[in-house]
Amino acid sequence: MAISRAQLLKELLPGLNALFGMEYAKYGEEHAEIYETESSDRSFEEETKLSGFGAAPVKNEGSAISYDNAQEAWTARYNHETIAMGFSITEEAIEDNLYDSLSSRYTKALARAMAYTKQVKAAAILNNAFNSSYTYGDGKELCATDHPLVSGGTNSNELATPADLNETSLEAAIIQIAGWTDERGLLIAAKPSKLVVPPDLQFVADRLMETEGRVGTADNDINALRNMGAIPGGYTVNHYLTDTNAWFLLTDIPNGLKHFVRTPMSTSMDADFDTGNSRYKARERYSFGVSDPLGIFGSAGA
Repeated sequence: MAISRAQLLKELLPGLNALFGMEYAKYGEEHAEIYETESSDRSFEEETKLSGFGAAPVKNEGSAISYDNAQEAWTARYNHETIAMGFSITEEAIEDNLYDSLSSRYTKALARAMAYTKQVKAAAILNNAFNSSYTYGDGKELCATDHPLVSGGTNSNELATPADLNETSLEAAIIQIAGWTDERGLLIAAKPSKLVVPPDLQFVADRLMETEGRVGTADNDINALRNMGAIPGGYTVNHYLTDTNAWFLLTDIPNGLKHFVRTPMSTSMDADFDTGNSRYKARERYSFGVSDPLGIFGSAGA
């Protein structure tokens, strides 16, 4: 349905001092702090995790060497979604508007709506990180205590007992990340790279990451997290996280959380010959997903 003069009555009358409601500031592209972004030229993308070799055995004198097999572990699939929205304004509403260009104002509103949708979709991966209804290549939710390995073992990218963000829980997470192994049970040198928190935890995160001394104690101890540079990327606040207690650590594991851009944002407009209405449209195609869940560590909070 086109936006008509009846819906914009006040804009058509003289004496109106100001128009407002679509000039609010908005949060930036916060997904860029979490996801690796790549372009795509296919209808979907697939990424397969490979299994390496196990530890090398001892070769006894005169005996043959042992041969190991390589195999695939699992495949992650990214299905691109088309996100689109538009609006239409009647010819008469444009002609009779006294104050501003309706099209430019509502084009900004359209861009705002598209940007908001992208951030909500990006945050949904983390918002559902502990929900077993949302699984990935290895059949587990994003943050789980039992991500299966080809060797028969498991990796855990969440605390065994969910805990709120504090010095103890953050140190425990970093120690746990250091114990991760590859598919064949060999230790990998995984490290955290950035802390991701909702707005409710931003002050806790700042005290943990930026103070020189330990937080919340009368001791004259150094803040080991800061002194060691244990989380080199610092912290970032994502305003679209819905759990006020949940927090996450991005790691330096490659091919973790991915954002594929199939078709960048494009806008277009045309005029309907019969009605005279002007139509405006915005459209883009993309996907958010996870290849290797070890790209992130999470806690749902206590």
